[in-house]
Amino acid sequence: MSEKYKFFDPGGLYFITTTIVGWADVFTRPEMQDIIVDSLRYCTQKKGLNIHAWCLMPSHLHMLCSTSGPLLENTMRDFKTFTSKAIIEFAKTPYESRREWMLKLFHDAGKDLRRITNFKVWQDGNHPILLTKSKIARQKLDYIHDNPVVAGIVAEPDHYLHSSAKDYYNTGKGLLPIEFIDLYIP
Repeated sequence: MSEKYKFFDPGGLYFITTTIVGWADVFTRPEMQDIIVDSLRYCTQKKGLNIHAWCLMPSHLHMLCSTSGPLLENTMRDFKTFTSKAIIEFAKTPYESRREWMLKLFHDAGKDLRRITNFKVWQDGNHPILLTKSKIARQKLDYIHDNPVVAGIVAEPDHYLHSSAKDYYNTGKGLLPIEFIDLYIP
């Protein structure tokens, strides 16, 4: 694994991206979206995860985050483990019409890995980027909120439900508790 993408500073502000294997559009159903939102809410309440900005796209999750609890890499590991199991469980239900291709994708992604028993849902890593300059933090914040607009899902960032844009644009309260960031980083 690259030395470039590691959690080096336990108290740092990070831009992270975690992605479904094969960039599959898993988060198009409310039930799948709720798995992520509920798990992130739990991590903020019980594990010290500070979410400064976020956006759940159909195949991946972007966040600006830090921690006031356990190491961020451990929190993200636990988040991915829990959500993997919940995604698989929902995918096995009759409510998920895409279950055959989805379970095959997750099975095939993990079948040659010794550490995977049945299914691999998330790609390895979180692609963490430590943000040490205000200009870069602002770019990442804008990137997160503009992602659904660029993808053609919505016309305005604050129209996207699964994002912190509503919080930042003062057009409503978002789905998750947000710790607003001061974009001045010394």
